Amino acid sequence: MATLDIEQVRACFPALESGYIYADNAGGSQTTQVVIDRIVDYLSNTNVQLGADYFVGTLSTQRVNEGSFTVAELLNAASINEVGFGPSSTMILENIARALDNDIQPGDEFIITHEHEANNGPWKHLAARRNAVLKYWQPTPVSADNPYSVAYKVEELLPLVSSRTRLAAISACSNVLGSLIPVEEAVKALRQRAKVLGARKVEVCVDCVAYAPHRKMDVQKWDIDYCVFSVYKVYGAHNSAAYVRSAALQTSITSIAHDFLKVDNDPYKLQPGGPGYELVYAATAVVPYLKSLTPEDDLTASFDAIANYEQELLAPLLLFLTDAKQVERGVRIVGTSEIDLSRVPTVSFVVIGQKAMKSKDIVGAFDKKGGIGIRYGNFYAYSLVDNLRPKLDVDDGVVRISLVHYNTVEEVEKIVEVLREVLS
Repeated sequence: MATLDIEQVRACFPALESGYIYADNAGGSQTTQVVIDRIVDYLSNTNVQLGADYFVGTLSTQRVNEGSFTVAELLNAASINEVGFGPSSTMILENIARALDNDIQPGDEFIITHEHEANNGPWKHLAARRNAVLKYWQPTPVSADNPYSVAYKVEELLPLVSSRTRLAAISACSNVLGSLIPVEEAVKALRQRAKVLGARKVEVCVDCVAYAPHRKMDVQKWDIDYCVFSVYKVYGAHNSAAYVRSAALQTSITSIAHDFLKVDNDPYKLQPGGPGYELVYAATAVVPYLKSLTPEDDLTASFDAIANYEQELLAPLLLFLTDAKQVERGVRIVGTSEIDLSRVPTVSFVVIGQKAMKSKDIVGAFDKKGGIGIRYGNFYAYSLVDNLRPKLDVDDGVVRISLVHYNTVEEVEKIVEVLREVLS
């Protein structure tokens, strides 16, 4: 199996030249130079409105259309007509939810999680508009020694399914817990259960925002209907992308675009306006970058290499935080503590007990020392943090350290050094 050349990787990111340690990558990754170059190229040479017949207009349209091929490859969509762009995953999902208004009946049931509000809020709003029913798939502790060791279990999802289930909205990876949900397994079990119970129509929406930087997406293998991820967390510029299955576009979605546009089988029916053209064109640099990471020139090989390398980053951080001395100190991992491929190197923790520390104060100590960026809060997974027990201050939330494949073991060791000092 191919391994990553970390020096080569880091040379692709101009922001890393400063030596600053970026450890808030779950909030947004750094951007590769090739992405930056394409933004500059587009704005310098093809910054005109799409659809014109003159040469520059034709080239501009061609460049923006290329973005759909990139997203389709990242998602493994069957067609470029199943993908589109938007300013954020939250906005895209709100648009999808509004476009579903006419296909939702009173009493239909939505199963949602306690994850990022992007894949919760739109369904809450839709349920309120259409008198649908919300059910929550809640994470539960996996260790008797740590009440915050919560994870989502497929066996706890299935009892929520009924003959009225219409939609399930889940996250492939938690942006707080760092744990992966077995999407294929969960969706297969959910659909089988719904079929046995006679559900009329079940669609599945998967939030891949926290998943896409670390693992390869596969909407066809997963058998899902909707999917979103943030390009700016996958080493690109600040926009997001979506997948909508062709059948859903044709039978579930009502256009929210201009009423005179004929876009019945086109993802543009979810876009009231055009995306940022230079950002869409810049996304075309993401796949070539990812493929360049391994000799195979293949996304699967590259993501396998990323996943294995990231275990090297995860190990020293989790080993320190779960050491008996730190546990006695009051450190508790929020999520699971396994060092394996069931999770990504997004690690959250709190400090409780007689010498409890506010998450804000721990991050403040890092800020005071300088040179390392980590973060505290609920990270818009408000319901997740708010429902943890014993109760936490939802605004103070957790300390989160989130790493990706351009981070180094040496950087993790520096983070651990500061943690050791702060927690002493």
